[in-house]
Amino acid sequence: MAVLRHLIVVGTAVSAFAVAAPAQAQFYFKGPDVRGAPVTGAEPGIVGPALANATPKELRAALVWNMRAALNVAALQCQFAPTLLTLSNYNALLSDHSDELKASYDTLTNYFLRTAKTKKEGQSALDQYGTRIYSGFSVVAAQLTFCQTAGDIGHAALFVPRGSLGTLAEERMREMRNSLTVWGEQSFPRGIHPGAPRLPRLDDVCWKKGNWNAKKCGAQAFGGGV
Repeated sequence: MAVLRHLIVVGTAVSAFAVAAPAQAQFYFKGPDVRGAPVTGAEPGIVGPALANATPKELRAALVWNMRAALNVAALQCQFAPTLLTLSNYNALLSDHSDELKASYDTLTNYFLRTAKTKKEGQSALDQYGTRIYSGFSVVAAQLTFCQTAGDIGHAALFVPRGSLGTLAEERMREMRNSLTVWGEQSFPRGIHPGAPRLPRLDDVCWKKGNWNAKKCGAQAFGGGV
């Protein structure tokens, strides 16, 4: 009798968990498609505040730095879904692509020094730019889509050749930006609400020689025999 009741509890719990738990941080049955066309960095909003009179090299550097900032934010904000590996992949990114990241930062720094009246104003503008792009990737309502997208892009960054991080940024920065929009379940727009599993009473009074005692406890809470 105890074994039978144990199997009922375990079986029901497993079924409920299979409905409720996402597989490998798959937050939706069908997630939104946030992919987009490649960018150069000159498009409005792609690299945060516009960089007036920036050269193609400077725009590419800004794309790399925006992608690094987005993956940094994801490393901090997406640890509720450890299977996305946003933290470990970000740390690997810093190591694998350190030369290109440094070169991009130096190029971006030179842009602000070049376009400012003084070195102090240029450094201040660079600091403000960094703060703005970081805050631009801090999301709440769109966190699930952002984290899933950042997890995928961060994983892809580990496999691009060194020196090609800018190419990945050009190919996927629009996707990263699109993920900041609030989305929801695409297969069931109105949502699905699986009911809680119904268990029979498991106390001894309701069981007689391993069988349900309808005289004591009435009809079973679920259909079929036991």
